[in-house]
Amino acid sequence: MTASPSHAIRSALLTRGLLLEFLTVGWNLVEGVVAVVAAMASGSVALLGFGVDSFVESISGSVLIWRLGSEKRGTANDERIEAIERRAEQLVGFSFFALAAYVAFDAVTSLLSQERPEASTVGIALASVSIGVMLWLARAKRRTAADLGSRALAADAEQTQACWYLSVVVFAGVGLNALLGWWWADPVAAIGVSVILAREGWEAWAGEDDA
Repeated sequence: MTASPSHAIRSALLTRGLLLEFLTVGWNLVEGVVAVVAAMASGSVALLGFGVDSFVESISGSVLIWRLGSEKRGTANDERIEAIERRAEQLVGFSFFALAAYVAFDAVTSLLSQERPEASTVGIALASVSIGVMLWLARAKRRTAADLGSRALAADAEQTQACWYLSVVVFAGVGLNALLGWWWADPVAAIGVSVILAREGWEAWAGEDDA
């Protein structure tokens, strides 16, 4: 039996959404590993927060993969999808709050003790590449979310946009430390990272009735 045009189009859009989420999770896992290793080598608080955030973002992306995949396969009803996503959102929100508190504490401690991180060429390169990747992913998700009429995917696009802001802040902090020797720029950038993380945590915890 041939699928109706509308069903076929929606299935194709779901496939596109899934591909974008797989790319998001894959990139964040690689980004997280590289950022944490670079942070350990240089002592950068900003890079450490950036790296751990990538792992939390992978969890969030995995929830969207499950949700979009379930609709595509028709294996779960809307009520069950909503209940599981809500629990996952709260877990992700709590993770962001904990990470924001840790990064802020570590950053303030570094400022007070004047702990000077080493320059990280790897960190600069990673943040610069992430700026481009996150911007492209956020725009692609917004278009797909609009075509699907999915507020869940639209909310995830905003989270990806927040990752873009995070990349810019980290790039500035790590870059200023490397280029001008402004050691304090790294922990100050980390404080900016913690503010963005707290905002993401609140948005995930509060949630909304996404379709």
